[in-house]
Amino acid sequence: SVYAQKPKSASPFTDGENLTYEGKFSKSILRGIAVADLSFTVSSLPGSGDYMVKAEAKSKGTLLKIFNFKFYQRIESTVANDRYSVLKTFKRDEQGDRVRESEAEFDYEGKKVTYVETDPKDPARPPRRVASPIENDTQDLISAIYSLRRLPFANGKTFEMSVSDSGLVYKVPVRVTGREMQKTAIGRVWCWRVEPEVFGENRMIEQEGSMIIWITDDARRLPVRSKIDSDIGKIEVKLKKVATVK
Repeated sequence: SVYAQKPKSASPFTDGENLTYEGKFSKSILRGIAVADLSFTVSSLPGSGDYMVKAEAKSKGTLLKIFNFKFYQRIESTVANDRYSVLKTFKRDEQGDRVRESEAEFDYEGKKVTYVETDPKDPARPPRRVASPIENDTQDLISAIYSLRRLPFANGKTFEMSVSDSGLVYKVPVRVTGREMQKTAIGRVWCWRVEPEVFGENRMIEQEGSMIIWITDDARRLPVRSKIDSDIGKIEVKLKKVATVK
């Protein structure tokens, strides 16, 4: 478990932090073409003090023009303010005309996640339900990124995260494979090169591929860049802006 190791920082969450990214094809005939805008916003929930992370991804520009393909995804993750495990995940996923909404509830006393997916366009369609056993420090796709930010990185170090997606739970090995200088929207900064193993047999994405994330080696621990190599091509995601939302 990642939490068996002493975390670097008390909390990876900063109330009001807003991170904006742009995704582009990095290799292929579509090199340099922007395909998506992504944003992550953290807020502290009144009363409980738990955190809400709202993540949005939407297709843009040439992707719409060339392929006539449009997507939009919104994920709202509620994260416990004491142990930083995910408590609830709401997701709206639009791909062309297809729309799905889902909610995952994480019950740590009962040690299970319950996932329910519905089709807002077809209320008569029976919901899809999935339940799986979970551990105390389970994350979803969004909270996992923030959990990465609090790990005590060192070159060659490995961690294992328990990540739930669509009601299923995966063990995700994470390797720290270097420390590199990166040119970013916030200047030239030293970053840890981190490789979560999300591709492969019995992994979250059952196809050949790889993912690298560069996270700043400073108190902010900002994910500034990511490279994803998959069946659809190589996509590079870069930080465009850091802001505070009131």
